[in-house]
Amino acid sequence: MGVLGLTGFVEERGAFFTELRVRDTKLVIDGSSLYHRLCFASAADFRRGGDYGSFAAAVSDFFGSLRACRVAPFVVLDGGRGADDRKLPTLRGRAAERLRAAHGLSRGEGGCLLPLLTREAFVQALGRLGVPFVQCFAEADREIAGLANRWGCPVLSLDSDFYVFDLAAGYCPLSHFQWQSVCAGEGAQGCYVPARCFSAEKFCRHFHHPNRSLLPLFAVMNGNDYADLAALEVFFSKVRLPRGCAAGKQGKHVRLQGLLNWLAQFAEPSEAVDNVLKHLQKHQREEIRELLCTSMEDYTPSDVNLEDFFQNGKYECEAARKAGLPRWVLDALAKGKLAPFISDALILRSTFLHVQVENMQRPSAHSTALPIRQVIYGLLLKVSQNTEAASPSKQTNELPVVCEFDRLQKTLKKTFVQAASLPTDFCDGHFPLDKLMEVPMSCRQMLLLETLGVKMSFLESIPSHLQLPVAVTCYWICYSEPKVKLHQLKALLLMMVSGELHRITNDPDPTVVCAEDDSIAYNEFLKWKEKKLQNKDFDLDAAHSFCQWQCCLQMGLYLNQLLCTPLSEPDLTWLYNGTLVHRLYQELKSTPSVENLFSSSPKMTLLYQVLLNMVESTVPPDFFQKMTKTKSESCKKKASSKKKKAIRCAIPENQHLCNVNRFASLGVDD
Repeated sequence: MGVLGLTGFVEERGAFFTELRVRDTKLVIDGSSLYHRLCFASAADFRRGGDYGSFAAAVSDFFGSLRACRVAPFVVLDGGRGADDRKLPTLRGRAAERLRAAHGLSRGEGGCLLPLLTREAFVQALGRLGVPFVQCFAEADREIAGLANRWGCPVLSLDSDFYVFDLAAGYCPLSHFQWQSVCAGEGAQGCYVPARCFSAEKFCRHFHHPNRSLLPLFAVMNGNDYADLAALEVFFSKVRLPRGCAAGKQGKHVRLQGLLNWLAQFAEPSEAVDNVLKHLQKHQREEIRELLCTSMEDYTPSDVNLEDFFQNGKYECEAARKAGLPRWVLDALAKGKLAPFISDALILRSTFLHVQVENMQRPSAHSTALPIRQVIYGLLLKVSQNTEAASPSKQTNELPVVCEFDRLQKTLKKTFVQAASLPTDFCDGHFPLDKLMEVPMSCRQMLLLETLGVKMSFLESIPSHLQLPVAVTCYWICYSEPKVKLHQLKALLLMMVSGELHRITNDPDPTVVCAEDDSIAYNEFLKWKEKKLQNKDFDLDAAHSFCQWQCCLQMGLYLNQLLCTPLSEPDLTWLYNGTLVHRLYQELKSTPSVENLFSSSPKMTLLYQVLLNMVESTVPPDFFQKMTKTKSESCKKKASSKKKKAIRCAIPENQHLCNVNRFASLGVDD
């Protein structure tokens, strides 16, 4: 959520804040605001897909500062869109903004774009650091406010809606939370984080508001993520706001101040609402009254007891109960073991696929991962092969469909995708997810690996935490269009090896022994990295290919989580560094000897060769030599791919459907 223009309006005046020394307290943190802030404040290479290692380091430093000041953090994350999907227009607008930002970055312009796996890297970092967190069923704002008031502690966020909530201990904007400048303090009180806390009392007093309960109406009338009431433009055009403010070109801040001054004449929100409705046509009044009242309730702290979750691990939410999801799914969502993508697909049959810095002339990078998503949809929405076999003529009517929002060149479009049909073992029971936990682990693992096109015997020779990334890499090689180049594959694998080398040389676990040659190789790598990462060359086609890999990894992670992790979940911290993989790719093209980057470490050299041989063995021997195909081969491939990929369609044209059934031969044993 967010109130249009309110942050700038408050910051412009500055008189509504009090200085605060944050120490010896609980602190309720808006997780979404925090990971955006930490990512955008870092020197992340947004153009090349991000650097999850430096991001994770920033997360660790942030919570280290809180720990030094004896601050107990509790992170609350947004969940899915919720069953009512009220924010859909706002989310579509934001997706379009991200698309414009991505296009600008692809052309060398400035800007920020959240790397695709930032949220997943953040959740992993919280778990690694032991920071308590919860993922709400939908929007987290009301639950954040409710928990902070229950504990009498501040809220830390960057969401302007918290200027409006009635918070007992106030709202600290992240922009004024100086966690990198911890002060020593005086005497026994110890160090503290300098911060500023918004005072709603000062704010209301400044605008002669005796009743803070008018602030939600002010937010709704001005427009927020849930309410952008075009009908109120009639009101603004007819009412003479104080200081001569009116609708139109005078600016948001002028209207904000005028609206605040106008509302000051009313004692209660109901009185102000009645006055607003007088200026509207009679047939609109009751509908607008209902919209205003419903939207004002969004600023009432939730009665969801997050304290119970943090103490006992129980998340109880009326909206979640009404959705009718299995208990294990609700628990996994609350604990961040399933992503909001899963709940959106399950409840709304609608998902957003976030754009990256891609080649906008090519199909979306997410197209490569489409078959994985279809398996996820099949698991969530109960599609069995029996259904398909019993009535093939009714296949289109019976296979569930999910609406995906993705890009088509530089425009946000929606696609209707059919779920993949699955073995009957995964569809038993009244609700398919009810019994998923009862399916043997070996069968769940088989489904995951069949989706990615590899066998478990193929992966057994590599460390367990690299098995999923390597399986995803094999899938990426087979499904990417245009075809992956050998230098791109080698760059990606060298990057994985560098992450493994970093892990074993920096692991705080005393049982992990780091050989001397590994330390030498790591120091040599750091010197090479320091020297080589300054190059500013940017290959958009290579960027597009690495974006495809991240899309495949994201959906591989989600499928693995939904199947209750039949493969170990990889640590994203050192798995992808966009600047590094692009530099390696450029170096390999001109200096093939960079492939021997880790020659000082026999263990890392062997790991690289094993990974390379393993991935290469999944494609024909001449796969990387034949960079062009004959016209007939190209036509055959295009014809085949049409059966696997969704047809992109402009809103709101006819719904086109696609289906990939890749499991007809998959046998599942009890």
